[in-house]
Amino acid sequence: MLYWLTSFSDGGDFFNLFRYITFRTGGAFFTALIFGFMFGRPLINLLRRTQGKGQPIRGDGPEGHFAKVGTPTMGGVLILGALVVSTLLWARLDNPYVWIVLAVTMGFGAIGFADDYAKVSKHTTDGVSGKIRLGLGFVIAGLASGAAAWFHPAELTNQLALPIFKDVLLNLGVFFVPFSMIVIVGAANAVNLTDGLDGLAIMPVMIAAGTLGIIAYAVGRVDFAQYLDVHYVPGTGELFVFAAGLIGGGLGFLWYNAPPAAVFMGDTGSLALGGALGAIAVSTKHEIVLAIVGGLFVVEALSVIIQVLYFKRTGKRVFLMAPIHHHFEKRGWAEPQIVIRFWIISLILALVGLATLKIR
Repeated sequence: MLYWLTSFSDGGDFFNLFRYITFRTGGAFFTALIFGFMFGRPLINLLRRTQGKGQPIRGDGPEGHFAKVGTPTMGGVLILGALVVSTLLWARLDNPYVWIVLAVTMGFGAIGFADDYAKVSKHTTDGVSGKIRLGLGFVIAGLASGAAAWFHPAELTNQLALPIFKDVLLNLGVFFVPFSMIVIVGAANAVNLTDGLDGLAIMPVMIAAGTLGIIAYAVGRVDFAQYLDVHYVPGTGELFVFAAGLIGGGLGFLWYNAPPAAVFMGDTGSLALGGALGAIAVSTKHEIVLAIVGGLFVVEALSVIIQVLYFKRTGKRVFLMAPIHHHFEKRGWAEPQIVIRFWIISLILALVGLATLKIR
């Protein structure tokens, strides 16, 4: 919205600053951060009053989780509020990729909100049916993937870019949209599975968002794309503004989610943020790099898949409990120990993901 102030600029005054993505990215970050600090405590108090017993705790979970009874959920509303306000304020609203990613974020956020509401209103760990959640998620992802393919440059439409290999593209044809749908829905549910400990999911999400934001900025500038030998996708640079808003809102939320958490993000936040990461990856043609940058989420999801399949086949478990962060809890690791070590892993994977920009 503020970008339109450039219409008052003669090219050498203050309003000219709003032409620069980097300036607006900083504005989005601080706007979202301040939003989180301002509305965090009032939102938590409101959630406490309306939810009563708070987030339902699984009866078969680690014993330490029973101390968290009464902690409110749906804290993802705070992140989404900060993200939407900062993006609408600082991003160019004539950019299709901004609307695609925003639509995915809010769509998955709505699914998560319905799931959280069902859980707290009935005080059960069973919310919206998994089939319904997946079905709605695939509809949203399908529409977003189709839109992204429509706005991609003709030479990149329905193409899958491979990291490291220079100028290598795989033409997926009609399979591009289904593939992209899996990327977005998979990312949303992988982050959702990771959100099981205080602060565990939000920091890796912010790290991944920052990494994808840098990638979006690079592939959205023709000079950077040529220097790095990556595929130029005009317009994706504006997603750097979106990513900054996500990081600012995430930090504002983490202030209250740090152990011991005063609020959980719930499915409202985890599904929305995971969907956002997937949508950015699809928009920037870095779907495979997302699997590297978000490797922690991939491992968390795989641990659940392996556990379920192996148990159905043998009646035994590979892990003491899935997702894998609960396995380490069962082995006696302290919660902050798990969280911080997973943060470190996420940072390492993000650096590896960034390295793919230059290694060709």
